[in-house]
Amino acid sequence: MIDAEVMRLRRLRDVALRTRAFAVALDGGDAAGAGDSIYARTAIICWRIAGVATGRLRAHPYLSYQRGASVTRMIRDRMLAAVLGGIARHRGRGLRTFAVQLRHLERELNDSRALTWLLELSDALGRSQARLRRLMKEVDHGAWKEAGSPVAVHSTERLAAGAREDSDSLAGTWPYLAF
Repeated sequence: MIDAEVMRLRRLRDVALRTRAFAVALDGGDAAGAGDSIYARTAIICWRIAGVATGRLRAHPYLSYQRGASVTRMIRDRMLAAVLGGIARHRGRGLRTFAVQLRHLERELNDSRALTWLLELSDALGRSQARLRRLMKEVDHGAWKEAGSPVAVHSTERLAAGAREDSDSLAGTWPYLAF
């Protein structure tokens, strides 16, 4: 493993642990993940991703690369997740806020998987990626319901207005000039 891959795996592990802390906070503090809620399933997936990244880092021959997540970072992530989770639940935006964090995790997972040289790491991350995508569909569907019809109608109207504006422009009329 090269230095860039070690940094990507550390970043992936940190984002996975942060997302897990956020899922636990939104689930009501059930760290064991015993429930079958979206948040509990996400916490399990994030734990697996963090485990794969940590296992790969610990297998590295250099001791400085084997370093795990610090206790300070974990406490800070839990406190921040509790505050943000409480605010999101209070405002009725739990799933929408959580969807943003899942997209961040998905980007890090995609980057780490695409740029790895190790086949077994790519396979393990690919399995987690497939589970995460299935879960993200559920979260997006729940966030759509949570948003309510006025927001959904407003978003649809904005998309339609954007398409009309684009069709009036030169790029909309002449697609080969849109490069």
